[in-house]
Amino acid sequence: MTGPTDDEAGGVAAVRDARPDEAARVAELIRELALTEDVESEVTPEQVLAYQRYGDSGILVAELGGRVVGTLSYFVRPGLFHGGRWGYIDELIVTASARGRGVGDALVAEALRRFQAADCKEAAVSTVFGNDRAAALYRKHGLVDEALQLEKHFE
Repeated sequence: MTGPTDDEAGGVAAVRDARPDEAARVAELIRELALTEDVESEVTPEQVLAYQRYGDSGILVAELGGRVVGTLSYFVRPGLFHGGRWGYIDELIVTASARGRGVGDALVAEALRRFQAADCKEAAVSTVFGNDRAAALYRKHGLVDEALQLEKHFE
């Protein structure tokens, strides 16, 4: 577990690896993230567990007052362009009632710490256009606008 982060309410956000028994809560948070983008997610607890078991991927959770209020999924993989490994922040969500309390900040800081410990040459993340709050959080941690991610969804 990482060190605690003081939040605005005087509580402490603790960041750690998600436990298998928290897969349903992580799935619930991912569905909340999807709703912020006006889409639905069909993620299941079983998919959360499979993500955790896949290669160099992981899921962090943040707790306030003993309740999981945020999650960040990530992966590390080899890359050719920079001649080494790179880390990617896949999903980040802090439940609405806990936003503005340092939870996202603590999750991103821990992910970046893990990328550095894994000897990554680069960290990357994407966010939807107009999510200025998320973009500001990532920039605060040193990430810069460098690329455009294009997507195609399959049914």
